[in-house]
Amino acid sequence: MTKPRSKKALFIGLPLALAISAAAGFAAWDYWLNDNPGYPAKVMEQAREMHQHLLSFDSHITVLQDFGTHGNEADKDGPGQFDLIKANRGQLSGAALTIFGWPELWNGANAPHKPTAGFVEEARNQQEIRYKIISGMVRDFPNQVGIAYTPDDFRRLHGEGKFAIFISMLNAYPLGHDLNLLDLWTARGMRMFGFSYIGNNDWADSSRPLPFFNDSPDALDGLSDIGKQAVKRLNDLGVIIDVSQMSTKALEQVAQLSRTPMVASHSAPRAMVDIPRNLSDKELQLIKNSGGVVQVVGFSQYLRPLTQTTQDKLNELRKSFDLPPLPNLAVALMPGDPIIAAWPEAKFGQYASRLYAILDEEPKATLKDYGDAIDYTVRKIGIDHVGISSDFNEGGGVKGWDNVGDIPNVTAELISRGYSEADIAKLWGGNFLRVWDQVQKAARPALISQQDKTTP
Repeated sequence: MTKPRSKKALFIGLPLALAISAAAGFAAWDYWLNDNPGYPAKVMEQAREMHQHLLSFDSHITVLQDFGTHGNEADKDGPGQFDLIKANRGQLSGAALTIFGWPELWNGANAPHKPTAGFVEEARNQQEIRYKIISGMVRDFPNQVGIAYTPDDFRRLHGEGKFAIFISMLNAYPLGHDLNLLDLWTARGMRMFGFSYIGNNDWADSSRPLPFFNDSPDALDGLSDIGKQAVKRLNDLGVIIDVSQMSTKALEQVAQLSRTPMVASHSAPRAMVDIPRNLSDKELQLIKNSGGVVQVVGFSQYLRPLTQTTQDKLNELRKSFDLPPLPNLAVALMPGDPIIAAWPEAKFGQYASRLYAILDEEPKATLKDYGDAIDYTVRKIGIDHVGISSDFNEGGGVKGWDNVGDIPNVTAELISRGYSEADIAKLWGGNFLRVWDQVQKAARPALISQQDKTTP
């Protein structure tokens, strides 16, 4: 088995760059993992048996733009962290495959210039590429994979032994100011929508604004008018609102406006690492109060603070560029360094390349760290409001859970912590499906009846 380690050049986004900006008796079949998970053979056997019938769902995997030609390499054990071979090996029932588009050039009042139509068109082109890849997978491998348009579809595909694709979308930037594009994408199968990625856009403030493009925190004071309208439209369409990556104010406004439960599709509690990208206890509670789910993400830098060795190296780097030292980790991961934002592109590139080289040496978080984040979130908001996500292909993955083939290791960690099979079933998809059911039932039937639900 090849266990690639996906590198995300902007794995904590430009704001980071700008701001820094097993045991004896292990069964032989366990050793095919490059990183031995270290669980007793009995626990691993229990986890694998559980996945024989458990419905399991990963709520955030990015579709790589070079994933074959329209997805026709999905049945090969390729270099990415997701393909149908790995999913079958890990017995993953389905996942939210996320469509999003760069670049992230905000055209708000503080932007240094208005982006040309070419920027938006490129972002939309990236959306289309990812959508065609998903469509191609379903077209080319109909006996292995299908799109789930409803929770019942998901359960049916699982029963048929097929991988269920749930289409999600992240980043409102490519949609411009056209709310009708939400209707179009819903008709094409989108069932979860996140307003924000890295950087503010015209719909919502991000938890990670981009000072490189003159973003500022809370530039819109949360949601803009079109963002507020989008909440109602998404409710009417039966689309789950994804609040991961939003600013606190934007999340609070979604909580006030939405009549359906919210989901954070790939977030970690701020108690793990104190950065705006992670969710505060108050934000966790707002999601719970909505009836929603926090899908705890297996993203190393959100689960465990940088080591002192890495911080020392970062300060040496900053010193060589005449930058002041970092007072603490929280500041290191926060956007807003005006000195770096003013650098010419060449100097920024030199700094960024050395920065990434340092961060690449940082030890990955472990499944124990991930389990700690699950435990914390469950203690704060309850087992009925917590789920699992990887953020694979966009920087996600911890030691022992490097790709979708490794999900039994996650389950083994949960078993080791005393979670029951019923609780594990909730974490692996039961809670998310409950929310999806509720959101769908709250939709306006007239809009839903107009949607084309044929497989693209």
